[in-house]
Amino acid sequence: MKTLYLECNMGAAGDMLMGALYELLPDQEDFLKTMNVLIPGVTVTPRRAVTAGIAGTHMEVEIHGEREERPDLFQEHEHGHEHADHSHSHDPEHPHHHATPANIRGILDGLPVPEEVRKNAKAVYDRIAAVESAVHGVPVTEIHFHEVGALDAVMDVTGVCLALYLLRPDRVEVSPVHTGFGEVRCAHGIVPVPAPATARLLEGIPCCSGEISGELCTPTGAALLAFFGQSFGGMPVMTLEKTGYGVGAKEFPAANCVRAFFGEQGDPDQADIVELVSNIDDMTAEALAFAGERLMQEGALDISVSPLTMKKGRSGVLFTVLCKTRDEERMARAVLRETSTHGVRVRRCGKYILTPSVRTAETSFGQVPVKCADGFGIHREKPEYEAVAAIARERNLPFQQVWEQVLTESKQN
Repeated sequence: MKTLYLECNMGAAGDMLMGALYELLPDQEDFLKTMNVLIPGVTVTPRRAVTAGIAGTHMEVEIHGEREERPDLFQEHEHGHEHADHSHSHDPEHPHHHATPANIRGILDGLPVPEEVRKNAKAVYDRIAAVESAVHGVPVTEIHFHEVGALDAVMDVTGVCLALYLLRPDRVEVSPVHTGFGEVRCAHGIVPVPAPATARLLEGIPCCSGEISGELCTPTGAALLAFFGQSFGGMPVMTLEKTGYGVGAKEFPAANCVRAFFGEQGDPDQADIVELVSNIDDMTAEALAFAGERLMQEGALDISVSPLTMKKGRSGVLFTVLCKTRDEERMARAVLRETSTHGVRVRRCGKYILTPSVRTAETSFGQVPVKCADGFGIHREKPEYEAVAAIARERNLPFQQVWEQVLTESKQN
């Protein structure tokens, strides 16, 4: 299972996450070409940077050739990620970039990126809007983003979503998040660290203030970690393939970076899993589907629903959730929360699996990702569904016709 592990020992910001993921990409030029045509006049440039003797990448966003610098109003308290969350001058001569959730959605809807990237970027901003609404006590429709509504923040969020789309990890795991402590100046005045929006976004996620005074985790960084992270804790046992370093702009006693570890997790032949099983007879099909979506977001490996007859001859379903052994208690609590069941049965079992991978096949439709599975002398392939669906829509062809043609042509190369 391809796993991405994000180490946030010095917090996280959008540009640091994008820099770390950028170093993992096999085709960095393709990523930059896409990023630099998203919004006219806005560019992303990877800069080599060194922190505590460690070399990495700092992603620099320029708007019409200029970067908006903030003054060192609270140098002893601010972290200096140079992230869009708090990157703009608060001088009256340098007004903020204000944007409503609708403005941001309008920008994201127009970006020339895959639909999955747009969908995820909008979901990240929806999380920020929701917590801003709660923090300030106003409806979401009345929210005005300040720093996080700026174009450089939009680029950070989109860049992280695009990089993850290209990497396609099967699982994203995150370390406990170092938030820092003290105070920071933002558009609303001087606020404690972690900022109220950041604290809300990190609810349910292990974090600590640590010993460094300053804002180490920004709202955008917290939103991205909360959205993509499927579990939070120590680094899992995995065979590393590549490591990326996303570097912040300032030097600290500790290395100011996010580290991204990418590799294969678990025994390729056998894995331990947990089945969480419940009998349910009082939920609609729509409610069950919604519960399944929420549980997959929580980190479930798979979910199945089978019909059964319960006591008194009532029709019901067998609701089964598969998860990793370390996620057993957390996922059991999630099943109790998201469904109407009063109890969850636990079954621990072993599983033999084929090792998944993805290759790119040259076809008459262009390059198409093909999913592979190998093990025990078995090799299987099938085209990636979203890629086939996109071709079928673009060419106005039946899905099955595109699927079979891609499958045939992929076996020839």
